[in-house]
Amino acid sequence: MKLKSFAHLFFMLFFVAFSNIKICLGDCDNLQDSCPAVPPNKQTIFINGLQCKNPVNVSAQDFRTTKLSTAGSTDIFGASMKIVSAAEFGGLNTLGLSIGRTDLDGNGLVNFHYHPRATEMIFVTKGVLLAGFVDTKNQYFQKFIKVGDVFVFPKALFHFYLNTGFEEATVFSVYNSQNPGFVSLSPTASDTTLESLDTIKRKLISLSASETQDVNSFISPEMESIYS
Repeated sequence: MKLKSFAHLFFMLFFVAFSNIKICLGDCDNLQDSCPAVPPNKQTIFINGLQCKNPVNVSAQDFRTTKLSTAGSTDIFGASMKIVSAAEFGGLNTLGLSIGRTDLDGNGLVNFHYHPRATEMIFVTKGVLLAGFVDTKNQYFQKFIKVGDVFVFPKALFHFYLNTGFEEATVFSVYNSQNPGFVSLSPTASDTTLESLDTIKRKLISLSASETQDVNSFISPEMESIYS
């Protein structure tokens, strides 16, 4: 009888304890209205996140940025990508958000990459693109998107977007983390020739006959065969 009562009490304590634990699917909620970050090079303590500015020194300027007003430098794939996190835009600290801008030359490609801590949602403001991602079952999902369209890439899944037109394209991104991270495939020197880049683009477009496909024969777990 005592054992049964003890088991019942243990279960009740277990239930109460864990029902009060908040699970953070993205970044955890902030505990105050705002917490603009101290610039990383001026941090005096190290925490899981960024140190807050003294509230006395917080101003409207902390919540404004112009970092997405212009394009960045273009890479070998004909794309420039900017991700503005709380480290660059202090007003985002504790809000669970980052923002980004990507500009693509005609036929430009944002190569396969993923964000380990965030889902990415893109909004097209210029051009027509082919956007897609690969899930953990090696299924491939892609869609042609145009001005005004929104496309979402689930957290930590490899994804890409390709400018299918001859004019420049621009997309803006929102991430549900103040520090989304960025992990990209690293092609070898032989994969950066114009001929190799064109081959990659042709392979991506060749899968556009269907919006969802099994790509086991196209992409290995490490996605190395995309450069073969």
